[in-house]
Amino acid sequence: MKIHFVGIGGIGMSALAQLHAMAGDEVTGSDRLINKGFTDLPVWKELKKLGVKLYPQDGSGIDENTNAVILTSAIEPDNIEIQAAKKYSIPILHRSDLLAKHVKESYTIAISGTSGKSTTTAMLFEILRKAGKEPSLITGGVLLSLQAEGYFGNVYKGKSDILVIEADESDGTLVNYHPKIGVMLNLAKDHKELNILKGYFQKFSINCGQFIINAEEDNLKEIGGKCKTFGLKTGDLTADDLRLDGFGSDFTVRGQKFRINLPGEHYVKDALGAISAALEMGMSLQECSKALEEFKGVYRRFNTIGKINGIEVIDDFAHNPHKLAATLKAAHLRGKRVLAFFQPHAFTSVQLLLKEFIEEFTRQIKKEDTLWLSEIYYAGGTIPEHISSKLIYEGLKHNGVPVKFLPCRNETAADIAASAKPGDVVLVMGARDPTLTDFAKQIFKAIEEKDYSKKPCRQCLMNVGKKF
Repeated sequence: MKIHFVGIGGIGMSALAQLHAMAGDEVTGSDRLINKGFTDLPVWKELKKLGVKLYPQDGSGIDENTNAVILTSAIEPDNIEIQAAKKYSIPILHRSDLLAKHVKESYTIAISGTSGKSTTTAMLFEILRKAGKEPSLITGGVLLSLQAEGYFGNVYKGKSDILVIEADESDGTLVNYHPKIGVMLNLAKDHKELNILKGYFQKFSINCGQFIINAEEDNLKEIGGKCKTFGLKTGDLTADDLRLDGFGSDFTVRGQKFRINLPGEHYVKDALGAISAALEMGMSLQECSKALEEFKGVYRRFNTIGKINGIEVIDDFAHNPHKLAATLKAAHLRGKRVLAFFQPHAFTSVQLLLKEFIEEFTRQIKKEDTLWLSEIYYAGGTIPEHISSKLIYEGLKHNGVPVKFLPCRNETAADIAASAKPGDVVLVMGARDPTLTDFAKQIFKAIEEKDYSKKPCRQCLMNVGKKF
């Protein structure tokens, strides 16, 4: 087949595109980032290695020989790519429909929840792979271990019929999946109101052959029904003798010792979810322990950019209140102070979760810390009127939180560098924007060189003329 992916730079879309290219299909794709001049991203290089042809999102990648056009919920109905597909009478499929096909054809374990999906998916994949089960993988996070082997890292095609996937709830499409095993990590308001998300998860739980949930999550208690459970202290599987430090956690499960080299209680919960699923598949606790101690993590999940003069710069994908709270708690285990930068990833996210952003930052940012806010990442499309990061800033200032709002990244990097002291953790947080890791590196360089450049940065220039 010849398959075209609209928005191929998205982590879930790029995974499906890679999988089909690996299977011998002719794959093309388009993305708005190419229109904006981002032509050298790592994902483009990996896709091109697999023979994928890339185009701007202008309809030029679709022709009469295209057999299917795949899109996500982020693509507007009037998008030029959809019009091109209709012109040639090409079938249009949602990403979830294509993924559902793979789920149906495989022995699938699907990991879902508001937070921790990518890490738990990666942990389970690593347990199965190290046990010689040859699983395949489709996920929204890049595994550092696969990167080290030369893959892009968010997809792997194994030799068995086992498939481990991350099931995203953001647009409700996880109700299309019917996996052999489903794992539900947590549930918090994100993307949609809580009652809507509960409906999605309830339907998903019914679709699963075997269902596993975190017994300590209040919002999941009415969803689970008859299922297996895990939790730090409550459930069929628990973490005993838990000890947290700034670089990881030690605990025991049914007498078996575990060590994971990622800081924070939330990673222990992720590990318990992965272990629970692995045990259902016949893995031993010893196999789980060995794999998790060697687990290298997921890209932009508390990744260290560098350390200098006792200052550490960390890059993290946290973008909703639930994830931000967990990441800030982990950072406080690591450093004397936390200097945190946060860029909201969507205008709709700020519109829906403004109260929750203000509440969590007020709880987590201590008086000795500082939070820097930038303007919301603009990925294209319609901007809701009067929605801006300034709304979060104003709420935090009212609550007495040490916060700054600096739209220019060069100014922000210089200001963070000037503020940083030995013992500090500098934390860069946000999603979607492919330049965030580069910005974390810019901050590290500014700390090294004390670079106080005030030149307008690329993000500032991109936002010129836009109304916030």
